[in-house]
Amino acid sequence: MQWDVRRSAVQANLAEAQGGLERAREAGVELVLLPEMWATSFPDAGDDVASLVEQARDAASALNHCSARTGVDWAGSGFAPAPGGGALPVNRLELFAGGEPLFAYDKVHLFGPTAEDRVFRAGARLPQVVSWRGVRVSGAVCYDLRFPELTRAPFLGGAELLLVPAQWPSERAGAWRALVHGLAASGQCVVLAANRTGVERVARRGLELQFSGNSLCVDAAGVTLAEGRGEAGLVIAEFDPAAARQMQQRIPVRRDRRPDVYVSGAPREPD
Repeated sequence: MQWDVRRSAVQANLAEAQGGLERAREAGVELVLLPEMWATSFPDAGDDVASLVEQARDAASALNHCSARTGVDWAGSGFAPAPGGGALPVNRLELFAGGEPLFAYDKVHLFGPTAEDRVFRAGARLPQVVSWRGVRVSGAVCYDLRFPELTRAPFLGGAELLLVPAQWPSERAGAWRALVHGLAASGQCVVLAANRTGVERVARRGLELQFSGNSLCVDAAGVTLAEGRGEAGLVIAEFDPAAARQMQQRIPVRRDRRPDVYVSGAPREPD
């Protein structure tokens, strides 16, 4: 699902998400992926982050009630307290099934140009793989797409579906499409990537960023199953997880890996 996620407008964003789950039920959809920071968007300078964390968790709880009632599962990223406490929260991708938490991953790579590291604590664990309705699922968040060291973890765990919520601006839409398609093909899995629409001002530099709402569902062969065209709403695709399994069996990339070469011949960082 994609829409113009409004900064700090938690109730308005929650209403959008709830409406999306209702429409998804009518359309026979089983899973809805929301954009990155779906409840609050990214905070502005001077915002009360502690309050936004609490509001984001309350919004997730409210959406879980809607999910349990509609029978539509959902995933998305947002503020969450850092594991073990700490002054800064994390940007956590979560998957809820039947209103219950099934998967959680804290965004590892924080986007330096917009000073995400001033607001968030970076995650310290690779994404795991869980079973959802018989499908092996994992995920990553936005900027993580640029780091194959991280996105290889779901592949090695046998993921068949990868969830990627994002706020990826229009000026880099070409990279967005290339990375999502490349991840599907190299990971031999379906990639569901939700991007937002609208305009957001980046507080650190005062830039206005456009978001084209080009959410994607790409299959394990790198073929686009559905793509958003800029309007708010659901972008719906149907996929068969067996196709990803067959792709992994027919072209056994995991079996043919050469980790001994990768380790001994690993490139060095420049001095």
